[in-house]
Order: sequence, then C-alpha cells, then structure tokens
Amino acid sequence: MIKDITIGQYFPGDSVIHKMDPRMKIILTVVYIAALFMVKNFWGFLLTGGLLIVIILISKIPVQTVLKGIKPLLFIIVFTAFFNIFYGTGAPVFPDIGWLAWLKWGGLRNAAFMVIRIVLLITGTSFMTYTTSPVMLTDALERLISPLRYIKVPVHELAMMMTIAMRFIPTLTDETEKITNAQKARGADFETGNIIRRAKALIPILIPLIVSAFRRAEELADAMECRCYNGGDGRTRYKIYSFSLRDYIAAFIVLAVFVSIILINVFI
Repeated sequence: MIKDITIGQYFPGDSVIHKMDPRMKIILTVVYIAALFMVKNFWGFLLTGGLLIVIILISKIPVQTVLKGIKPLLFIIVFTAFFNIFYGTGAPVFPDIGWLAWLKWGGLRNAAFMVIRIVLLITGTSFMTYTTSPVMLTDALERLISPLRYIKVPVHELAMMMTIAMRFIPTLTDETEKITNAQKARGADFETGNIIRRAKALIPILIPLIVSAFRRAEELADAMECRCYNGGDGRTRYKIYSFSLRDYIAAFIVLAVFVSIILINVFI
C-alpha cells in the first residue's frame, strides 16, 4: 500500500505538460478546482473528465500510475459515497422491497456525483506534481505569492518549508516501507484483528518513523547552517521563468472549459 501512494511524486518527462511554466500550472490547477466545484450536472463532469483524459494522453503519464494514486483513497471515496446515499429524495429504487425503501434515486445520484468529483479532483490536481519537480513548484509558488512580502508575510520561508516537505515525501515513504518490513520480520501482524488492534499495531511503525524524521530534520538544519544559509535576501535564481505559446494555449483551453461549465449550469 505504501508503494501505491503516488500523490506528491514527480515523474520526469519531456511532454508539453512537463515543459509548461510551473506558475501557469498552479494557476490553471486552481481554475480546474474551481470549475469542478461549480459543476451542477453530469454534463459538466463529462467536460472536465474529457479535459483530464487529454492531459493524461499529452503528459504520457501511465494510466496505471494515475489509478495507483486513487487506490490509497478508496476508503475515503467509498465512505463519502455511502453517507451521501442517505441524503437523497425522489422515487425509491426498490419500491417493492420494504427494507430497501430508504434507497432513493436521488441518493444514488448524490453518491455518484460526489465520487466523480473526488476522483477528478484528486487525479487532476495530482498532475501538477506528476509533471513538475518540487523545486520548480515551490519556486513558482514563491513568485506567485511574492506580493505578500509587502504585508510582512515570510514568502521565502514558506516556500522553503514546502520544498523540504515535498522533497521528503518519497524519503519518508521508503523509510515507512523499510520499518514495516523490519517489524514484519520480527513477527508483527498488521493485517488481522479489529480496527483498534490494527491501530495499536501501527505504534511500532510510527515511533521509529517520527524519530527518523526528527533526526533528518536536525541533520538538514545543521547542513544549511554549515553552508551559511540566510534566507531569500539577495539570492539570485538559476532559472528565469517566462510564459510561452504553449502556456497561453493551455490557459485558453482551461478557461474555455471553465466558461462552458458556467453556460451549462445556466442553460441545462
């Protein structure tokens, strides 16, 4: 299960999506999220889903990788769908079966609506990290929120913390896998028993993982101090970003989808 977590990982490539300006990716991802939450019928999901399929094909990210990113969140998706079934109106799905009279078509629609929205949200936002390295992503975010410096917001420090956090996601994932295998070799059982027993079984994993995370953080802090790191004042940039034609084309397509969803909500 640990190896199935692909959220936050970066997959190098040379596709058009990979070559886009990371600032534009962040902006268009925000627009995509806003479009998803504006959808009021399945025609809107059909439009955003089609856009997502085009992105998958262009980015050349394997479909198996995309599906693996959804797998760890299946419990949340099923849990959300289950409770949305109870908030439905309309005709019963099984009117001739008394004990299933509570199941209504409106509830099934609500459940399907939420499942599609969550899947599209997770998959669509994941492509920002799939096609952008953590350093480029946080550098772009720092530039986008740089005007906040005028109100004394520590922009560079926030971006640096995000860079470090995203950088250590794969490292901590591998560390968790190693600790889990080591505990299994000692006879630990993580797969049987009720929920409380399984939760208690995770303690031998969490404690060494937390200790390891603190140790890595201390080592990183010492390394930064030894290199005389003093924040963002006076620092130059290795790469200067600039918007290109592909960025403007992508912006036009995403904005067209956004406007189309508004029109669908109004006329359908």
